[in-house]
Amino acid sequence: MWAASVLALLCIIIAPYVTPHWLLALFVVLICVLFILIKKSRYTSFSIATIAALYRFELIPLVVFSTTFAIVIIGEAAYRITGKGEKGYIPFIVAAFISAFLVMMYSGYTAPLVAVTGVIVALMLHAILREREDGIFIETLGVAMTMLLFYEINYHVEATILITAVIIGFGFALFSYKLKAADMSGLFSGALMGILIIVFTGGVEWFLIMLTFFILGAGTTKFRFEKKKLLGVAESHGGVRGYFNVFANGVVALSGAILFGITKEPLFIALFLGSVACATSDTLASEVGVVGKTPRLITTFKEVPRGTNGGVTLVGELAAIGGAVIIAIVAYLLGVADLTLVAVTILSGFFGTNIDSLIGALYENKHVFGNAGTNFLATLSSGIFAVVVYFVFISF
Repeated sequence: MWAASVLALLCIIIAPYVTPHWLLALFVVLICVLFILIKKSRYTSFSIATIAALYRFELIPLVVFSTTFAIVIIGEAAYRITGKGEKGYIPFIVAAFISAFLVMMYSGYTAPLVAVTGVIVALMLHAILREREDGIFIETLGVAMTMLLFYEINYHVEATILITAVIIGFGFALFSYKLKAADMSGLFSGALMGILIIVFTGGVEWFLIMLTFFILGAGTTKFRFEKKKLLGVAESHGGVRGYFNVFANGVVALSGAILFGITKEPLFIALFLGSVACATSDTLASEVGVVGKTPRLITTFKEVPRGTNGGVTLVGELAAIGGAVIIAIVAYLLGVADLTLVAVTILSGFFGTNIDSLIGALYENKHVFGNAGTNFLATLSSGIFAVVVYFVFISF
């Protein structure tokens, strides 16, 4: 890692002055061939060589090439030197952020959002893949591709909004981690989602709507938890959420927020609210309804054991409507939704919950999808439903 760090720093320093690109790439690849002979540096060498190859063929710009090195190699070095495990993440964060911004300044690039997303994706992927030998290779590619995406989007954000977003996003994620509502991967994926929602919507209102979903979800997960354990239907790991759960329930909403920020198209508000309402309604229906009467399968209405995918109860359906109503009211009070969107949000939440049950009955029980896949498809269906219904409403 020391050798890789020295190579990364050397590449960062000389990259702006070496032309043509293939000359630097060839130098890096040749050095990496030597590193590969050292067993423990194999995947580090692969990752460096791959980024060099992408730069050689002009698939990534200079700033992404250099900043990826700064974030991953220097951040990883700080993590390993200061002590692996939970205590190693703070040096990782500090080293990655400082080196990323210094490199961007050195490269003459002034869009800090690209660096911020790169650092958080590096932390998230590290938390997810820390037990895998090839983790650093995947981490490096993930960081480069993420930064390339936001480099191409070229979205301008004021420094004050970005700093506010980082503080709130990390603060919320750390609070969730301390409350054992999220694991380390959930911490960083939640922070990334929160930061991007605030940045692209230009305020905290949309984030507060997502926060409402989180609070309701975490609260109902703990609702009569001991009884759920006795019935064998309690959430695994005590309800602690990981990155899979965060993205399965939130990626459609995040897409809506980003698309709205870029286009200012109101239909994307509907996409956001519809998906959040679905996630909230489904969580409440599952966590509250499971301790009620015996559920019935949504496709046949025959009684099924508690916890069966696709099982519905009257209490669960009422809880689902209640969850959608809460999201709609919060959105209205925050000025995100008008009365038309309030109605659309409630309808979408109820629709999405039952789509989730339908997918669960037809496919999840047959192991075609897992729970994360079902949640994603349900929130996507609900978001699209909200867009269509809202479009019909505003067209008349």
